[in-house]
Amino acid sequence: MPGWMRDDHKALAELAYEFFAKECEPNEKRWGRQQHVDRDIWHKAGELGLLCASIPEQYGGGGGDFGHEAAIMDAQVRALAPSFGGAVHSAIIAHYINAYGTHEQKLKWLPKMASGELVSAIAMTEPGTGSDLQGIKTTAVKEGDEYVINGSKTFITNGFLSDIVVVAAKTDPAQGAAGVSLIVVEQGIKRGRNLEKVGQHGQDTCELFFDNVRVPTSNLLGEEGQGFRYLMEQLPQERLIIAVPAVASIEKAVELTIGYAKERHAFGKPILAFQNTRFELAECSTLATVARTFLDGCIAKHMAGELDVVGAAKAKWWLTEQQNIVADRCMQLFGGYGYMVEYPIARIWTDSRIQKIYGGTNEIMKEIIGRTL
Repeated sequence: MPGWMRDDHKALAELAYEFFAKECEPNEKRWGRQQHVDRDIWHKAGELGLLCASIPEQYGGGGGDFGHEAAIMDAQVRALAPSFGGAVHSAIIAHYINAYGTHEQKLKWLPKMASGELVSAIAMTEPGTGSDLQGIKTTAVKEGDEYVINGSKTFITNGFLSDIVVVAAKTDPAQGAAGVSLIVVEQGIKRGRNLEKVGQHGQDTCELFFDNVRVPTSNLLGEEGQGFRYLMEQLPQERLIIAVPAVASIEKAVELTIGYAKERHAFGKPILAFQNTRFELAECSTLATVARTFLDGCIAKHMAGELDVVGAAKAKWWLTEQQNIVADRCMQLFGGYGYMVEYPIARIWTDSRIQKIYGGTNEIMKEIIGRTL
């Protein structure tokens, strides 16, 4: 077990694994066809304390730390149940509200997020703006005690089922980063199609449109014009949230492939008996060990408040690169069966690709690192 894992982390990991294996994994194919999970799965996760685990108890959360979020995410990957969007909801969006919201805002939204009554999303990316968050075009113009929001967002996780959406919008369009604010929108959003993706078919991802949507100014998170700074402050945790399933996916791919290589026979013997298979798996297993050690160090730093932007960028780009490398090498060892969707390795392979793109592309991660050299 990782050094940062206490007994309470381990207990939560076991509970989460049982939930994902029993309640989610058997539904993955159906969720893939409907392109979103069932709404009631959010309530079930909330009842078990698997939502907002690191949000203070006074706001309905579990009162834990990032290690509890990591334990849940790791269990989800190991259970082969990737569709549920709880990590974005709990470890990203809830933390924006907890960090920048007023006491009244926290009481209004966080307990219902923890119970699963409210599903949340965060809307940053736009059709013409990806990693360049300063260039967003969505506007929020103040009229009296309301903001009038216009614009569109895309690739929004949990967007289809969402009840509240944290929207990054320009409250001062004449400014760049200094004009960005975060506003919680509760109604009036038009949802576009659920997007057909290469992988992660069961994960709810859609387009959102804002056409003169009126929101009370009391729904502003923090201060006007500080949204970009808030986004930058939260990105290290967001990128670590991408790194956690990357490592869990590497480990799961190696585990599945070793099992398959022992059972699959070719030329009269298990394919694990061939030197090439053993060498490939030896390298992948070593990468899994190095990746886990690196990740655990980053988690320990983050829990101590010491993980900086550069450290998180290094974790995000390197671990997701290894995730894709290992998934591809393991899939190759399955031969033709590796290309069949009924085999989990195929889903690991397709689902891994997006990891190098969202949360800031890996090219942006290297730019962040490079600027400090």
